[in-house]
Amino acid sequence: MNDNKPIGIYIILYIPWLLSLFFDSSPIASYLIAWLGSFFIFYITLTGKLKPLPNDRGIAEQLMRPIFLVQIIFAGYMCSTSIFYFLDVLGYQNFKKVNNYFLIDQNRLMITAQCQRYYCLAHAAFVSGILIFMKYPVKQKYYIEKEKLANLLFKLALAMLPISTIFLKVPGLAQYYFKFSSLSFIAGTLALAFAIPLKKPMNTLISLILFIFNFYQALISGFKEPIIISIVVLGLFLYPNYKKVVTITFVPLLMSLFLILPTYNRVFRQNSWSGETGSDEASQLAINAVMDISHTNDNSDWAFYTSRLSEIGMFATFVQSTPTHIDYYGTKLLEQSAMAIIPRIFWPSKLSTEQLIMERVYNAGVVQRGSNVSAKPAFIADAYLSGGTFGVFFFLFIYGAVTQLISLKAEELFGGYILGTALMFSGLFQILWRGTSFEFLINSVFWSYISMLVLFKIFKATKILNEIEDPAY
Repeated sequence: MNDNKPIGIYIILYIPWLLSLFFDSSPIASYLIAWLGSFFIFYITLTGKLKPLPNDRGIAEQLMRPIFLVQIIFAGYMCSTSIFYFLDVLGYQNFKKVNNYFLIDQNRLMITAQCQRYYCLAHAAFVSGILIFMKYPVKQKYYIEKEKLANLLFKLALAMLPISTIFLKVPGLAQYYFKFSSLSFIAGTLALAFAIPLKKPMNTLISLILFIFNFYQALISGFKEPIIISIVVLGLFLYPNYKKVVTITFVPLLMSLFLILPTYNRVFRQNSWSGETGSDEASQLAINAVMDISHTNDNSDWAFYTSRLSEIGMFATFVQSTPTHIDYYGTKLLEQSAMAIIPRIFWPSKLSTEQLIMERVYNAGVVQRGSNVSAKPAFIADAYLSGGTFGVFFFLFIYGAVTQLISLKAEELFGGYILGTALMFSGLFQILWRGTSFEFLINSVFWSYISMLVLFKIFKATKILNEIEDPAY
């Protein structure tokens, strides 16, 4: 991929943010410029107008790379979902004006616009980090024979499932359960996508059973992300071979999920998390509620869109409290993240990571002390708390750069896109798709990277990967 453009060209990404700053005295205009600015960033990056997209594979065959999937999920979720909160601030519920006499809280409106400007800056910085280090094709050191790839994915899907369960039973290693169960899911979904066009009935059947099992686990988790991710991943893997079918079926399906999941999750949690109803019964009650059209005007769904789908309300609280009442944290959150990396088995008296994170949540007044609520800050919130506007730019740039570099390393070690980015990067580093507070994210990424290196050594020792001796291979 040839790219002779000077690095200064990336200033184009920051034009929407700069323009929104110019209109900061008009919060509605400022918000809309910043909000629409993210769609401008999507346009000039996903079309290759700012920097040519990788040409070593067709677009449909590289959608799991950071410039596509991670940007769309991470930046899309962060920047676009705030529109519901913004409409709520303006006096709308379920997209309808509450009444003609609604008085807009101007301070709340100003803070909302300010937060959206930070989102726009974060999106620009994040994509800058990806684009600057996006250099393809990757010079590979190892390869796998193509005819063995489909069977390898199938075997990995089966093997990783019991391995993940073992980690769940070992104290202090629960995070590896989630890593390897995610790896099993990605491998199984890839195996299914390979088996269908290759017409392997046994592989197709078993892979389909694995997918259905994982989707069921997502349904009874009480969280929306696993359900959506299950559909997104399957659609992306099937898309290269079945473009029309995937477009016609998966796009409407995803849109439907965003409409029905608020009701499903709300009813499921009310019944299951109370401890009075089993998961299966709670799931059935939730499905019945979704089928009942009477829920469509339920304000609880609107509350989901404004306060749970979007995290701008929590971010606004942090912005209001820092630095007005609480100083910036500087490097403190990074120091706590370094502590979190150390396994508790080597440091039994280590403070709880959850408690460290919740301390800044309590200090900002997001939730009250003593309340039985977990409200971990988003990555951008921690970036802001660490250094304000500069913190947002710096940490989001690093986020994009690290994401891209890990993906490149995975492709270098595992013989290309399929095993590298589609399997290892997407399976082990799925936390980068959404992001979370510094301590949890840095800890997860660090140990995921170690896991990737260990798996590489295993693959190499077992001759799954073969070293490329001829540079012209």
